[in-house]
Formats: sequence, C-alpha cells, structure tokens
Amino acid sequence: MRFLVVDDNEIIRRSLIRVIESHGEAECAEAIDGKEAVEKSLNWKPDLILLDVRLPELSGFEAARIIRKNQPDIRILFCSIYDTPDVMQEAKLIGDGFLLKEEIVETLPHAIGAVARKEQFFPADSQPEPGT
Repeated sequence: MRFLVVDDNEIIRRSLIRVIESHGEAECAEAIDGKEAVEKSLNWKPDLILLDVRLPELSGFEAARIIRKNQPDIRILFCSIYDTPDVMQEAKLIGDGFLLKEEIVETLPHAIGAVARKEQFFPADSQPEPGT
C-alpha cells in the first residue's frame, strides 16, 4: 500500500511513517504543506493520504477537495489535535476518516484497516457523550 503522510511538523511525519511501516508492507512519501500534498497526490497517486487539517499554503481540507476532484479513489484520513464539531463535520464531508493526534499511535492501524476495506473511520462517533 502507498501512503502519503502530510504534516508540517517533521517529528510527527517521521513518527507516523514509522508506525505505518511497522504494521506491514508500505511505501511512504511525505509532504509538508497542502500545496505539496496536492502535487504529490496527483503525480504519485498514493492509496491513502494521512492529512493534517491545519497546514501552510492550503489547509488539509482545501487540499483534500482538490485531490478528491482529480483523484476520487484516493482514500483520505484527516488528523488533528482539534476535534471540534466544525472540524469533524468538514472531515466527514470530504474524508474517509479522522484521527486525533494524541491517540494516533493506537488508532492508526485500525483506521488503515477500515479505509482499506472501503469503510469510514470516525472514532469520535463511538465515544459516549459526557455524563452518559
């Protein structure tokens, strides 16, 4: 499987690539901003993009819209430190899943498996509401 990891933080990108590669056969590329994510997606055609929501040049959501328009079969998992209702709504409209960065090491293998099966992965949906 071919992965494109997009985050402006080098430590996070490298860590995500290590997690991906530790769970099986994977070919990984990386990008540091939304513009580079679009260029690499259109030229390299990964199977799955792990895309930070907040990026320089183009946001993750803006980049994803362009990628979807040109390469609709590429699966997109968003990741962020924010899971506000606005962020989650946008992620659900454009992407195939969402991961909180603070939980990404634990949830990434499950998310990859879900999107590989053409399922969506939004773990926030399964979280109980506070007070329940």
